[in-house]
Parts: sequence; C-alpha cells; structure tokens
Amino acid sequence: MSFEQILGQDRAKKILQNGLRTDKVSHAYLFSGPKGTGRMAAALTFTKALFCERMTDDACGECLSCRKIEHGNHPDVHVIAPEGQSIKIDQIRELQREFSYRTQATGRKVYIMEQAEKMTVQAANSLLKFLEEPTSPAVAILITENGQAMLPTIQSRSQMVPFTPQDPNLICQTLVAEGCPAILARAAVYLVNGLEAGRELCGQNWFAEVRNVMLQLGKECEARLPSALLTAQQKLFKTELAEHTDMLFRLFHLWFRDMLNYQYNRQESLVFIDQLDTISKLAWTKSAEGWIRCMDAATEAQKRVRANVSPQLACEQFLVGIQGGT
Repeated sequence: MSFEQILGQDRAKKILQNGLRTDKVSHAYLFSGPKGTGRMAAALTFTKALFCERMTDDACGECLSCRKIEHGNHPDVHVIAPEGQSIKIDQIRELQREFSYRTQATGRKVYIMEQAEKMTVQAANSLLKFLEEPTSPAVAILITENGQAMLPTIQSRSQMVPFTPQDPNLICQTLVAEGCPAILARAAVYLVNGLEAGRELCGQNWFAEVRNVMLQLGKECEARLPSALLTAQQKLFKTELAEHTDMLFRLFHLWFRDMLNYQYNRQESLVFIDQLDTISKLAWTKSAEGWIRCMDAATEAQKRVRANVSPQLACEQFLVGIQGGT
C-alpha cells in the first residue's frame, strides 16, 4: 500500500511525506485518532517508505524491504500490542534488548506500538527513557485513540500526526467501486468505523440476511404484530442469525432515523434508499417524537442484550414496544 491508497487523511500524509522528502524524520510520532481512520495502514506505509529500496517519499510495495514489512518479517521492524489489558514493562524491556543488536543495511530500526495509551505507568516511564536515550537510531510510531491520554513528557517528545474520522460518503463510494453492493455499503458506513471494517462487514453473508429480516420486521410490526413476532422466531431465533441480534437493533436504529430524515425532506441522507416507497408510506404514521422514541427503544434493546438478557425476549419486547403509537 502507498500513501495514495490510504483513504483521506491528507494532513497526516503531508506531515509524513514532508519528513521523508526533506530527510527530517522525527525519532517519535504519535498517530492519534479514532479507530477505522487508517492509522495502522499509514504506520506500515510510512515504515515501508523509510526502508524502501526504490522510492524516497513513498512505498513501492514491491522491493524486498517493502515485502518483508508487509509480511511482518523485517528484522528491523517491530510491532508491539497489549498483552491482555495492557502493554507491560517487560515488553518495553524486550524491545530495548532487540534494539541493542546491530541493524541491517539502513542503520535504522522502527517500532510500531498499537493502543499505546494502554501502557502501564512503569512501561510508559521505561519507554520515555528509551525515547530519550535509544541504543540505536530508532523511529517510534505510537498509535492511540487519544493522544492526550499519553504522558505529557511522551507527547512533548513526539510529533503529533492527527487522524480524523473518514467521510462516510467517500467510504461508501470506495466500497461500491470495489464491488460491494450499494445497499450494503450505504448501511455499513454508519455501523462500523473506516474502510477496512466496512469492507469486512459487507463481505459477511449474514449481514445482508439480517438486513432483510430487519426490513421485514420493520414493515410487519406496524400493522401485523403477531406476524412480526412469528417472523422473528422463524427467521432469526431458529437460525444462525440469532447471534447477530445486536446488529439487528443497530439496523433498526438507522431505519427509524430514515423515517425522520424523510419527514424533514432529507432524502439524500436515507440509508435504505432502495426502500423509498415503503419509507414514504411509513414515515408519517408516527410523529418525529414517536420515531425518536423508537430509536431510543432500539438502543435500549441493544443494552439489554449486552447485559445478557435473552436476545429473543429483548427482541419481542422491542417489537411490542414500537408497535403503533405516535
């Protein structure tokens, strides 16, 4: 992957490529931003560019060094992730030991730390000393959802590289261009963060099936509650889809939001655009406040399932609760 292939994040890419072009690469970077914004992809691309044998400000993806990094077997590149709930001091000590060995051709070593905010206090203090006094030329890439959660002394010794949430429309266009069905891509971008997660969700066969069940339930529960309860039992809880009840409620939340968007004449914001005829008929069966209550009910049903309430019981109570009313 090259920088050009990373979706959005122009500011982050500019910071990294400027450092490569001017040969002013920092000894430590703090990649800060929410999940799904391409932080790890950018970290690997930047690392490849540092070692690339053909390019100076990007990664060719084809030379031996790029391919070694891609496959996780470059001797001078190390990736650290939490062991259990945290990154421990022993992991930092092992990193220091690895970096005490001689490097290969470039004389530089790189380490990428995922979820860097999960370092223990002891690990963070040990890393700080390593940042100040590395045993060999090193580049640290610390990936975190919240750069402000890091020790101020680590922040001050690192170059901040901000990653911002990606535009859902841009992600949707990319997924469709890659062959994902538009109706699935349009929902996926509001259910998960980022291109990779959207790509993975659209590739799951059960996702389309759960969407279809939700649509059937959404249409039936307004006027034919007994039919909706039977549909839920037969098409959801007597099948493997039962384990995806949480996703069912998340889709319902989007469905109810579409009703509001239709009422407010925001048809360009509809997620279930293929259901426009149905939405146009259902949207006015409740007031805006009624649809907001339905959205709240979907959120509450999610919470109940996550609190180990029977998914079937939670679903049946949800369907009864949203049936009728204004």
